[in-house]
Amino acid sequence: MKVKILKDDEIRDQVSLRYAGIATKGGSCCPGSSSSCCSDPLGDPQASGKLGYSSEDMAAVPEGANMGLGCGNPQLLASLKPGETVLDLGSGGGFDCFLAAKAVGETGRVIGVDMTPEMVRKARKNAVNAGFKNVDFRLGEIEHLPVPDNSVDVIISNCVINLSPDKVGVFTDAFRVLRQNGRLAVSDIVALQPLSEEILGNVDAYCGCVSGAISVEELRKVMQAAGFKDISIELKPESRHFIKDWFKDAENYVCSASIKAIKP
Repeated sequence: MKVKILKDDEIRDQVSLRYAGIATKGGSCCPGSSSSCCSDPLGDPQASGKLGYSSEDMAAVPEGANMGLGCGNPQLLASLKPGETVLDLGSGGGFDCFLAAKAVGETGRVIGVDMTPEMVRKARKNAVNAGFKNVDFRLGEIEHLPVPDNSVDVIISNCVINLSPDKVGVFTDAFRVLRQNGRLAVSDIVALQPLSEEILGNVDAYCGCVSGAISVEELRKVMQAAGFKDISIELKPESRHFIKDWFKDAENYVCSASIKAIKP
C-alpha cells in the first residue's frame, strides 16, 4: 500500500479546522475523516483529571477554558515562580495559561500563542470574563512565535508540538525567545516504534496527536541542535489508558512524555 504523504500546509490547515471545530462546537472531525463528528475523543473537559490536573486546578480557571486537550500537566514540570514570564505554545482555550497566571502572580506575565483564530478568541473572552490582567493571547504559529528574542523565562506546552510539521522550527524559535537559563517544560507525544502505514497516511490520526509524533531519539537530536541542554524526556506508560481512545491501536505506537530542558 502506498502511503499518502501529507504536505506541511495541508497538515496546518487540517489541524486548524479540527481545533476550530472543538473551540466553537465542542468537537469536530478533519474533513474526509471516517470518524463521527459527534464522538470526537478530543475536547472532553473531564479528561484533564486523567492527565494530572487536580479538581482544584479544573475549578480555578474560567468556564470553557478546560477543554481536555492535553496529554499531561506541564504545570507540574515547570515549577513556576512569582514574577516570571511564561509562554504557552498552542494555548487553546487558555487552561494552562490561567493556571500559570495564578502561579506567577500579578508581577508575572503569561503569553499564549495559538494558530487557530477561534481558539484565540475563546481564550481572550475567557480572560476578560474572569478578570485575568496578566495574560495575553496572540494569534501565530509556534514555528514563528510573535514574541521578542530573550524575553521569556519559561516555555510550557501540552500535546501541541507533535502537531507541527516543522519541529526543528518549533524548538529553534523556542530557544530564540527564551532568556539565558530559561527553561522548557512540555507534555507531548512521542513515538515508541515506527508508525504503521495506516496511521502515517491518515489525516485524522495527525489531527488527533498520533501520526505527527517522532521518536525520543529524534526529539533529543532536534532539541540539541536547537541549543538546549540538560534535556530530560520521561515516558509516561500510564498514558496508554487515554491514548487508546484517540485512534485505533494508537497506544501501541505512541506515548505521552514529560520533556524538560534549559537554555544555557
